[in-house]
Amino acid sequence: MKNDFDQLKEAIRNLHGCDSTWIESAPVKETFQGQTVWEGTVQVFDLIGHPTAKRCYAWSHATKGTKRRFVAVLHQGPVDSPEKAVRAAIVQEQGASK
Repeated sequence: MKNDFDQLKEAIRNLHGCDSTWIESAPVKETFQGQTVWEGTVQVFDLIGHPTAKRCYAWSHATKGTKRRFVAVLHQGPVDSPEKAVRAAIVQEQGASK
């Protein structure tokens, strides 16, 4: 059975077409208007051979049933930290659900 790091590395490969090396874990708590909207650990990876980004922030969370959703946000543009990666993913999910 694959561990979390292997699954995240596979998600990065599937989403962004490159391999990666794990660097560190970063705890993140994102709040909005005093309410916690996301809390968890973001894994930071260096990317190998990606054309525009050197780093990626990745995590997973439970969805309906026993499924997991994997998120991998590239370190580029305004996304330069695990916290900003979580914010970007939340904004994207909110836009997609409208």
